[in-house]
Amino acid sequence: MLELRNLHKAFNGQTVLDGIDLQVQQGEIVVVLGPSGSGKSTMLRCINYLETPDKGTITISDQSVDAESAGKKEILALRRKTSFVFQNYALFKNKTALGNITEALTTVHGIPEQKARKKAMTILEDVGLADRHDAWPSALSGGQQQRVGIGRAMALDANLMLFDEPTSALDPEKVHEVLDLMKKLARQKRTMMVVTHEIPFAREVADRIIFIDGGKIVEMGTPEEILDNPQDPRTRDFLRQVL
Repeated sequence: MLELRNLHKAFNGQTVLDGIDLQVQQGEIVVVLGPSGSGKSTMLRCINYLETPDKGTITISDQSVDAESAGKKEILALRRKTSFVFQNYALFKNKTALGNITEALTTVHGIPEQKARKKAMTILEDVGLADRHDAWPSALSGGQQQRVGIGRAMALDANLMLFDEPTSALDPEKVHEVLDLMKKLARQKRTMMVVTHEIPFAREVADRIIFIDGGKIVEMGTPEEILDNPQDPRTRDFLRQVL
């Protein structure tokens, strides 16, 4: 489903991604762990060109893009194969919960308004917010806003769902709302990459955990291998701090 080859990214001369190679299979749930500044969020943002990589190849399904020669058409085609869930919800403040999901369907996929509204209502039922379909983001809790954001990503039916620390901006009592929804998506075997510090979630849901530090993949394996028996001292130090 996803292949990254020799992915590089630097900001102001400082290397953030240093030759990432990775494959993700269809239906696989991959959790990405790492300390702050390790490059994990940048990797996700480069996959769908929210950030432009400096070098490397990104392949999603049958669409491949070389960072050094990519054109707008190729990038748009690649981006349409992903959906992205942001840390800070990133909802349109001037649109209701229903409107935020409908907008994605009509703009990205060109679905007629009436059909888009029907699908958006089905999605809101799936995320437990059908009764708040006409609420503005300002009237929703953080957990509810993030569930709308996940609903928007679900509606796009993308090949790959990318989650960038989706619970980091939430009050602790709201975290479970979002994690429960993500567990539901995992049971549906959607292909997901999740940057998170929620270790119990990673243990329960992940098929594979990747630990990144210094812009490199330091270690990867099953949750049991990485969380219970990490081999690299950097992984062990990180887990001691977060567990």
